[in-house]
Amino acid sequence: MISRRRGLRLRSVLKSTLCRRRLVNVERALIWNWNKEYSVKRLQLLCIALLLCLSAVSASATTTATQPKQSFRVPILLYHRFDTRATNFMTVTPAVFESQLAYLRSNGYRVIPLRRLVDWHRGKAPAPPAKSVVLVADDGHRSIFSQMLPIIRKFNVPVTLFIYPSAISNADYAMTWDQLRTLKKTGLFDIQSHSYWHPNFIKEKKKLSREEYLKFVDIQLRKSKQKLEKEMGGQVDLIAWPFGGLPDQELLERARQAGYSAAFTIVRRPATAQDPAMLLPRFIVLDSDRGNRFEALLKPSAQAQ
Repeated sequence: MISRRRGLRLRSVLKSTLCRRRLVNVERALIWNWNKEYSVKRLQLLCIALLLCLSAVSASATTTATQPKQSFRVPILLYHRFDTRATNFMTVTPAVFESQLAYLRSNGYRVIPLRRLVDWHRGKAPAPPAKSVVLVADDGHRSIFSQMLPIIRKFNVPVTLFIYPSAISNADYAMTWDQLRTLKKTGLFDIQSHSYWHPNFIKEKKKLSREEYLKFVDIQLRKSKQKLEKEMGGQVDLIAWPFGGLPDQELLERARQAGYSAAFTIVRRPATAQDPAMLLPRFIVLDSDRGNRFEALLKPSAQAQ
């Protein structure tokens, strides 16, 4: 005999959406014969049907968990330099930067490493948490060390720096190699490539012969990667295109051949699963991106997730 409680439990399982069509006849038989004994054969058939249904549900759940969400959006927030006065569009004051990080924390956003986003985009990691945000900074300006570092330590959030090595320990506006190594030792900074000396590839292509241009490209891509890996240790396989440009197919292929797995432009919208890995967009963050403007910049991410 099948008890009424057990029958209700089985009925609940059978009425799942995935099983409804396949098991409708079994369910009707169970209800009709509520207090009747079932033969061994009927019980076996019922068990088989249930196992098939549960297998289908399990397979569906596994597939869903491993697939990236098509609507998933992650803002990559790009900074360049910091100063107490915002004298140009690339400069953000430390007070504004700190207020932006405070807003992220108090409103449930999670700052994740850029590497985590790239691994998800390549299908090698689960989707990041809801309301994820990435912080990056280009060029290696000395204010990254003097102004950005204390605030990053205060909020304990990860940052990826895109560096062109020719300026490091050379240009008066840039950090030194020792400063970069200090940043990396904090465990909060990852160092990646911004080409070797930040050229405009479109202009160089127009003025050089094809052979000269391809040689120039390889030097910019490979020499930067090699120098950064030698000085900093670790893997360098991400690149931010100088001037945020949109490279042609030839340049993209050269970057892949040089060992880069993802690259970044400057477009004010979040990165999605549909974006090409070598053309992931980033927002340039301005000093005027505060209050409602900063909130509006992040809103598509919050809505999509």
